[in-house]
Amino acid sequence: MNLSDPFFNTLKADYAEFEDWYNRKGDNEAFYYEDEDGIQAFLYLKCEEEALIDIYPELPQKKRIKIGTLKINAHGTKFGDRFIKKAIDYALLNNTNQLYVTVFSKHQGLITLLKKYGFAKHGTKTTTNGIEEVLIKDINPNSYSENNLPSENYPLISKKANSWILAIYPEWHSRLFPDSILYTERTEDIVADVSYSNSIEKVYICRMSDVQKIKEYDQLVIYRTKESGKNAEYSALASSICTVVEVKSKEDFNNVDEVIDYCLPYSIFTEEEIRQQYQYKNMFVIKMLYSYSLPKRVIRKYLIEECGIDRNSYWGIINLTEHQFGKILELGDAHEGIIVD
Repeated sequence: MNLSDPFFNTLKADYAEFEDWYNRKGDNEAFYYEDEDGIQAFLYLKCEEEALIDIYPELPQKKRIKIGTLKINAHGTKFGDRFIKKAIDYALLNNTNQLYVTVFSKHQGLITLLKKYGFAKHGTKTTTNGIEEVLIKDINPNSYSENNLPSENYPLISKKANSWILAIYPEWHSRLFPDSILYTERTEDIVADVSYSNSIEKVYICRMSDVQKIKEYDQLVIYRTKESGKNAEYSALASSICTVVEVKSKEDFNNVDEVIDYCLPYSIFTEEEIRQQYQYKNMFVIKMLYSYSLPKRVIRKYLIEECGIDRNSYWGIINLTEHQFGKILELGDAHEGIIVD
């Protein structure tokens, strides 16, 4: 990466030691996004196990993930969401349930975004560069509460919540849930720097009447329908778990422009497609959090034979029992650290 890229100028201004730090970390890996105008986003993560004695109040020795450097050139595509998800996924991969970040209070946009997804102020860190806020996120099933906003509980999954299968066509599925694409798909054709791919919040529009029964905090098993010309038993599968934020019907909006404003930043549907959907009386809009991509996809054959889902059900949307939902999580090898029993 090019340290002389103008992207790094503000980091150099905020941290006198940034260039020395950057050069020391030269062999390490980082997440970044670059386009024809240069670097647009950068995320450096570090797994630590020592006590944090340079912050106040101090924190005891514990394995945790430090978000060492996080900067995004905001350009309306929700890249902040994407990097927060990457940081949390990285914590789960390293079997730790705590992340922390230090940030100057002038970066209120970033602080607001972090707090939205459950980071809370712990204290401060004082250096020659100034005073930074210390924000911490615990991924702890014991901290799950319906008194929190769904986003504050992210990425926790409640087995006790009402749960559903929600079917999505392959051409929509992989653009909406980029971490859940199949190994056979070409990543460069699907994952793009667009808000509906980057965002943790997703919006899906459909016309299935049972959707109106879905409530806040319900869990959705995203079911990728079969591919054209392939057997559904093996190509249709459960790929991801989402948490419902809210469900709206057509009657909840005054006009189509309100629907467009609500959906467009988080939906794969274009403005014209949203206008077409609005013509139908039974239009429903689901807002959900992209909580977790199952490490193992659960094919339809196993959903029927091992989870006990009726083959003859309408697979557009199915209300699951607690046992069926738990079995999907088990077969999908879901991380136990995010499951609330």
